[in-house]
Amino acid sequence: MKFTFMCKQQATVPGRSKLKVAIIGGGPAGLSGAGFLVCQGYDVYVYEKNPLAGGLMLFAIPSERIPPENVLEGIEELRDKYNVNFITKTKIYGNSKPREDEGDHLVEKIVSLKDIVDNHDAVLITTGTWQSRRLNCPGEKGPGVLTALGFLYELRIYEKGFTKHKPKLGDRVIVIGGGLSAVDAAFESLKAGAKEVILAYRRTIKEAPAGAHEIRKLINKGVKWMELISPKEIIRENGRVKAVVFQRMRLGEPDETGRRRPIPIPGSEVVLEADTVIEAIGEIPTPPFEDGYLGLKLDKKNRIVVDEQYHTTHPKIFAAGDVVSGPSMIGPAIRSGLLAAKSVHLYLNAKKLV
Repeated sequence: MKFTFMCKQQATVPGRSKLKVAIIGGGPAGLSGAGFLVCQGYDVYVYEKNPLAGGLMLFAIPSERIPPENVLEGIEELRDKYNVNFITKTKIYGNSKPREDEGDHLVEKIVSLKDIVDNHDAVLITTGTWQSRRLNCPGEKGPGVLTALGFLYELRIYEKGFTKHKPKLGDRVIVIGGGLSAVDAAFESLKAGAKEVILAYRRTIKEAPAGAHEIRKLINKGVKWMELISPKEIIRENGRVKAVVFQRMRLGEPDETGRRRPIPIPGSEVVLEADTVIEAIGEIPTPPFEDGYLGLKLDKKNRIVVDEQYHTTHPKIFAAGDVVSGPSMIGPAIRSGLLAAKSVHLYLNAKKLV
């Protein structure tokens, strides 16, 4: 996967401009931004909380969808050929006590966002979505209930040798959700040896964000698809997950997303036995600061507020990717990082002319 696709043969030698740009977050948006900026001659520093850059491409998404060697090849080119500086196992945060996000297992150092801003000529934030939405239903808290992101991340760091602890699932797994995270969690559960994997979704296969094609592929592999059901309670016995109480749903009028709203059918509960429940109902943005820090703004969905040029309310700070848009696909994140990097370049050029 090439992140320097905007480079030309006559590109400026990296470092010639003597201007330093910090990129916070080494996922697809951050890497595409790094590729563009280093080709313009800037000294680029990528701050990443994991031992490797790559974001969810390396630390969540199954290799069947994105081969990790392709991502690593692009990262190595940035580092070895273009001298991009990768500062790993480092979390950037802008308030006194850093927020705990998923995927923080291997962080060794916390650095203040203000220090990053003070020591660089521009900053591009691309920290993505490292917190999962939760069901908030009775019985949720305790062992045996995982998030898709948490499960996939722990599986990836085990596979890469960063931990000796492999996630334990049991024989019966219920994955709740209809997006790609749910699909990936169900697929990996099956690969891990679960005897029964159920993918449960509150709408129908037509409305599933992952798309009917992806879900049918899962069904062909042995995953059981159940639609128009929504979890109501997780039943425990001696502290362990025993079953999930679902309520059947019907579809009403379209909601704000344009999809028909699921409406509970009273008295229609169904109980499904389970050893493990994996919640895959979406992720939320994880900006490296709280609302108001350094004059920066977040909206009601915790997304960083930017203008059309990806410029935040701080003159030196830009933001791109899922931390701005909310969860998206790899392609839009790469495009967002590239466009934001172009705006950083214009900003730094304008500064030189002053």
